Amino acid sequence: MIISIIDQVRLIIFSLLSGIITGVSFDIYRLIRGFENPNKILTIIQDLLFWTLTSIVVFVFLMYTNEGYINFYVYLCLIIGVYLYLKLISRIFIKLQYRSLKFNGKLFRVAMNVVLYPINLLFYKLKIKKKDKL
Repeated sequence: MIISIIDQVRLIIFSLLSGIITGVSFDIYRLIRGFENPNKILTIIQDLLFWTLTSIVVFVFLMYTNEGYINFYVYLCLIIGVYLYLKLISRIFIKLQYRSLKFNGKLFRVAMNVVLYPINLLFYKLKIKKKDKL
């Protein structure tokens, strides 16, 4: 099957993009799982599940964009995409994700304190009234 130059360029671009998507999902997985996991069996199971899900996502992405045309240089471009992402963008992405998680955690704590403060105040007042009656 002969592929036109434009289709070959599309194939390479989408293969590189697929590698970058794989790198991003790997960073998100590392951030969620944590960088240290002492339980080796659980880590192996999580890794197998992650790579199975990632391979399905990459397959569907390549099926949608490349009409399922996969050969050696598609795999090569996918590996190059992951490598470029990990070397050039990964540290910045992890820092941004970490800051975002910290900010969202603080925002959640403040929101919970604002919501729970009236309830805690009500319980405190009820507790004082019970002590006064005794």
